Amino acid sequence: MKIGIVCPYDWDVPGGVQFHIRDLAEHLIKLGHEVSVLAPAEDDDALPPYVVSAGRAVAVPYNGSVARLSFGILSAARVRRWLHEGRFDILHVHEPASPSLSMLAAWSATGPMVGTFHTSNPRSRAMIAASPILQPSLEKMSARIAVSEYARRTLVEHLGGDAVVIPNGVDVRFFADAEPEPRWQGGALDGGAGTIGFIGRINEPRKGLPTLLAALPRILAERPGVRLLVAGKGDEEEAVAGLAPEVRAQVEFLGMVSDREKASLLRSVDLYVAPNTGGESFGIILVEAMSAGAPVLASDLDAFRQVLDGGSAGELFPVEDADALADAAVKLLGNPQRLQELREAASRHVRRFDWETVGAEVLSVYETVTDGRPPVADVEPTGWRGRLGLGG
Repeated sequence: MKIGIVCPYDWDVPGGVQFHIRDLAEHLIKLGHEVSVLAPAEDDDALPPYVVSAGRAVAVPYNGSVARLSFGILSAARVRRWLHEGRFDILHVHEPASPSLSMLAAWSATGPMVGTFHTSNPRSRAMIAASPILQPSLEKMSARIAVSEYARRTLVEHLGGDAVVIPNGVDVRFFADAEPEPRWQGGALDGGAGTIGFIGRINEPRKGLPTLLAALPRILAERPGVRLLVAGKGDEEEAVAGLAPEVRAQVEFLGMVSDREKASLLRSVDLYVAPNTGGESFGIILVEAMSAGAPVLASDLDAFRQVLDGGSAGELFPVEDADALADAAVKLLGNPQRLQELREAASRHVRRFDWETVGAEVLSVYETVTDGRPPVADVEPTGWRGRLGLGG
């Protein structure tokens, strides 16, 4: 099967959607399918062979964050050229409601098309306002996928229609087989002080690092020697500016890490903390942490609660409550038996998210959509030109 996948976000700035698309593409390629991914990207030389650059992205505020997207006349022309050359059996667009390549592709294409919705935003005025513009392309989609029940609910409440829920996938074995790094280990299972892990963009408020840093003095008061390992891009000095020197000394910034380093970090820490404040539709990092055997403590967001099986595969604390986070972390790090119980529960639960399961579900949708239908084609440019205000 020839499969075209559209990534809305900058391939050069990794995030959950990009990782999902990358892993889906590589899983499908391993199964023998021909896959092409169209994505914004500046450095063509760094792209995998299956990714086609649609040019540079620009930063746009979106869903409580800053997304790097491509949109406009040049992007539309590149989308149409890629569609024309690809002659795909199916087109899979991610985040088709965002002002991005995905929206342009949905406008431009006819034929078998699947849309995956990642966003969870219960009060998106922008999405409601844009509904009349989005409806024609959404109606062309043969099937819709939502990565969580909360992403599905956002779609239903803002744009109508429905979607099948298929979660983000993870290569469980990759994380489970990673080698721990001794310098990142804290030995909480053997009576040591323990290490806490955090992975995310440091200066993005909704990733919640300030809540975790606010909890750290109380954690250290109860368990001296605990270290916080922070992996991600951002201003490190600004992040710890308000901490006392003795607390700051227990925070180690690792910068951007490779996939292999991330897996090793998650295999090494005694506790992974996800203090996110909102705007999450899934929580792929939680699944990666569970796959690596890291006990998880996360904000009690709807999406996180679902990923953690209602709290049985990881523990939850009230959103932005630093005191509750500190209490839960101290209790867990001091209870090796509970840490081991969480490891075992998570190991069972993550099988649901393995690509062998998720990939089969996505392919089932593809096969239903393509059955007996001609391949994807690009339409005349008047449609997107009109929507961009350029006339026929």
